Amino acid sequence: QVHLVESGGGSVEAGGSLRLSCAASGYIHTTHCMGWFRQAPGKEREGVAAVYPSVGITYYTDSVKGRFIISHDNAKNTLSLQMNRLKPKDTAMYSCAAGWLVTVNAGCLPDRETEKDVNYWGEGTQVTVSS
Repeated sequence: QVHLVESGGGSVEAGGSLRLSCAASGYIHTTHCMGWFRQAPGKEREGVAAVYPSVGITYYTDSVKGRFIISHDNAKNTLSLQMNRLKPKDTAMYSCAAGWLVTVNAGCLPDRETEKDVNYWGEGTQVTVSS
């Protein structure tokens, strides 16, 4: 069993930065991925960024490429998301996720199909970006 606890959410003005962290307890298999999803009010949950911890390959949804950086500290089993140049449309509940299998074609890309295979979810942390 894996337990995920997020921290670091908050409110910031557009253009600002926030750093989210996810502390993971329990064993995550070497073929499994970790990442972040978000859900804005009235919208479906979407993948934001993911990492294949075993080799450090990262994946991003197009809307955050160049602004967000995902990283994983293997020693501490902690996942982080550095969010820069935040925009109001980034406002959402951000959830840490883990436990879906890496694939040959898509790696750990966090998308609608990936979401179905996520085995572990954190409770989420709110990010609010004001204009």
